[in-house]
Amino acid sequence: MNTTIPMGMAISMSEPAAGAALSRLLTWLSPAFPVGAFTYSHGLEWAVEDGSVTSAATLTAWLSDILRHGAGRSDAILLAAAFRVAGDGRMEDLREIAALAYALQPSKERRLESGAQGRAFVTAIADTWGAPTLVDLAGRVAPDPVAYPVAVATAAADHRLPLAETAEAYLTAFVANLVSAAVRAVPLGQTEGQRAIRDLAPLISAVAADALAASPDNVGGACLRADIASMAHETQYTRLFRS
Repeated sequence: MNTTIPMGMAISMSEPAAGAALSRLLTWLSPAFPVGAFTYSHGLEWAVEDGSVTSAATLTAWLSDILRHGAGRSDAILLAAAFRVAGDGRMEDLREIAALAYALQPSKERRLESGAQGRAFVTAIADTWGAPTLVDLAGRVAPDPVAYPVAVATAAADHRLPLAETAEAYLTAFVANLVSAAVRAVPLGQTEGQRAIRDLAPLISAVAADALAASPDNVGGACLRADIASMAHETQYTRLFRS
């Protein structure tokens, strides 16, 4: 029997058990999920060459600022907003949040980072797990892609996953990917990288919790050095990463 769900077909989804919800989040946000996250450094590669990030301590400080004042906070707020309107079936509001998330990217490479990962996530989810609202949204914003945090949020809402856990899992994956980039670029030892993720875990939880109480009107950042790093990376002579 063919059990494949064609792209865009509406499917009935009930709230999964806690274990199934966790399994889905771990799968979607794992390094093995085909969104190409490992090819992006969010400007970190330039910060390494510039001398801003040279150790586990400076990496942790750099990522702390991104979480508190940069894309970490903004993405989590947009994720929460998208999750709620997707769950309510408010497609026009969801389209506006998706457009805002894509427009807010501060550089060409950061726009690529969010857009390309979002597009890959839509394709992978549609071809495997199914997510009718996400497929509908992708059609509405085309030819632009769905920004990555909005894509994750919409799929999570389609599958009735818990919002708090989705936001925290998204930020954890974001940090883990940048730590992996630093392990290669600085370079750092694997153990130092894991300690950085451990040390950032309480902040990840706090930023995710704050995002649940915020709205798109609260989106804004002051992590200018990270934004400039992503711009400078565009002309960096030797590069391992796409951003």
